[in-house]
Amino acid sequence: MADRTALVISYYFPPMGLSGVQRTFKFVKYLSKYGWKPIVLTALPNGYYAYDDSVLRELENSEYEIFKTEGRKAKSGVTRIKTLKIPSYTYQKFGSALLQTIYQPDSKIKWKKKAIELGSKIIEENNIDTIFATAPPFTGFLVARELSEKYKIPFVVDYRDVWVDNPFHFYATPMHKSYSVKLEKDILTHAEKVIVITREAKEKLLQRYRFISHNDIQIIPHGYDSEDFETVKYVKPDPKKFTVTHSGLFQDDRSPKYFFKAVANLAKRNKDFAEAVELRFVGIMRRSHQKLIKKYKLSDKTNLVGYVRHSEAVKHLIESDLLWLMLFDSVRTPGKLYEYFGAAKPILACLPEGSMRKTALESTSTIATDPKDVKAIENALETFFKLWRGNNMPVPSDSFIEQYDRSLLTSKLARILFEATQI
Repeated sequence: MADRTALVISYYFPPMGLSGVQRTFKFVKYLSKYGWKPIVLTALPNGYYAYDDSVLRELENSEYEIFKTEGRKAKSGVTRIKTLKIPSYTYQKFGSALLQTIYQPDSKIKWKKKAIELGSKIIEENNIDTIFATAPPFTGFLVARELSEKYKIPFVVDYRDVWVDNPFHFYATPMHKSYSVKLEKDILTHAEKVIVITREAKEKLLQRYRFISHNDIQIIPHGYDSEDFETVKYVKPDPKKFTVTHSGLFQDDRSPKYFFKAVANLAKRNKDFAEAVELRFVGIMRRSHQKLIKKYKLSDKTNLVGYVRHSEAVKHLIESDLLWLMLFDSVRTPGKLYEYFGAAKPILACLPEGSMRKTALESTSTIATDPKDVKAIENALETFFKLWRGNNMPVPSDSFIEQYDRSLLTSKLARILFEATQI
């Protein structure tokens, strides 16, 4: 029996799929191990990209409750996969800019009223010790702030992305940005503790808001769940194929074209590579990116797996010889990198300078390149291919991998939540 109870405010939560739900979901899975019972306040919007109810089975041994803003407890144990078409980047960018012009701090602001109503009901029926809110969407922070003030309960905020200083946020006028700064400042003034994923994110907050102390902001990175890998630990890659896998969605302006061009170039001059390589893509792929596969004549070397259950996505990682990651910016912190660590595989990290590139290189089994440097990517692929043929592929050390175990990271969260109740 848990000693304390936390209200967890998370707009994105299973059965919603994709990587955005994993961090909070795994916190909920392991919090009861460290003396906390989480009660989740979430939503289930229509038109979301992907759904997977099966992951909720992981909570069977955890002490928890889940409430949606309709006021009903969510059912668990149902296996259902549903995916929707991802809009083009141009359409998505235009739509995002329009919504950010109309709604502040984000398009989920209309959820706030329902969330506060249900949150109030949960608090009045339970002895809540602290409130934990994760964002984006940053509307969740506003919900936590209002419930905290109403019931005099401390709250902790978890930044999965930066807010005001996020270059992907569109501010139609200086007034729009000023309002966001005002909202963020209010949240940081009243939150007992602040959690971020990287040191860069922490430094951005400290630079903008001088009233925050260094100790007020704690870093808990993304991670991997070792239990996810237990059922597939004896799975082996096909020894006849050099399998290079990318897991997840190419968000925003990210395009695999530079990688495709590098693969095509290497295949032209290295017959053995051309015959052995298999490109595997686990997740939803935009139609424009599928056209690039044909453009670079890689259809016979490509396996488009599509969106699958998380457990199956992990299996694909284990079946791979090399894992590929690509970002064009140093702001985003993709959870897939840490799952790549959990798979204990070598990584081709096409990343700009920044914390993600530095973290990837710390594994000592990574080659990093600029995301648009076709020649560097080609050379890295050739290096890994030679190592694979020689049965000499590098792997990260156990000590490096274990620091990102979700259970260990949740122990840090449990301590922060406890500290918030003592202030």
